[in-house]
Amino acid sequence: MAVSVRQLGQWKGQGRAIAAVTAWDWLWARLVDRAGADVILVGDSLGMVALGHRTTLPLTLDDMVHHGAAVVRGVENALVVVDLPFLSYQESPAQALRSAGRILKETGAAAVKLEGGYPEMAETVARLVRAGIPVMGHVGLTPQAVHQVGYRQQGTTPEAGEKIYQEAIALAAAGAFAVVLEHVPTELAARVTGAIAVPTIGIGAGAACDGQVLVTADLLGLTDQVPPFAKRYESLGDRAIAAVGQYVEEVRSRQFPSP
Repeated sequence: MAVSVRQLGQWKGQGRAIAAVTAWDWLWARLVDRAGADVILVGDSLGMVALGHRTTLPLTLDDMVHHGAAVVRGVENALVVVDLPFLSYQESPAQALRSAGRILKETGAAAVKLEGGYPEMAETVARLVRAGIPVMGHVGLTPQAVHQVGYRQQGTTPEAGEKIYQEAIALAAAGAFAVVLEHVPTELAARVTGAIAVPTIGIGAGAACDGQVLVTADLLGLTDQVPPFAKRYESLGDRAIAAVGQYVEEVRSRQFPSP
């Protein structure tokens, strides 16, 4: 049976950790789903790892619909969540409703994710939830605000940590079914996790979160640089280069195809 939003909440109560990864097309979705991932996030990180952009900002709603639909076609069990891209939801709750509705209608995904937890964003989450759209929140390091906050750890001062804490509280109160905590101190993540009834999904936020998410390209060694909080489980990039290089040499030496 496919993983549901409700099931994630039940797992938090049971202490069962949630494993989330990213995917950007049918092929990778099929592989990580078969590997047993609970949640597959069609993150706007695909703009960097799959499309070669320097940040997530260039991605459009059309891009996310295109890639989200491809991912959903490759998934049988995991819960698929699609990011709302930059400037597709910040203008107003009405804009967010149109964008999120389009993603669910045209991709078949189960939920959307948006960044930010300031009061206006909590209002947006509440509007989407009232319309029947499950929403995953995201606070801490928010990549869509890269030009404002960079990629450094967030919440490192008492004031900044309290702001992130209150944002997470507001998102949960607005109806978000889970909240991503990215690159924040472990103590802050533990405090948030204990304070809200919905699961926290950490990325560079320590072991106290209810689940973890990594960018699949990072964990498989398909990127040149890995964030300091990520773990590389394999070096598929190097192995792929070696394999293709062997093929190239065999073609040039006429060893392939063999008689």
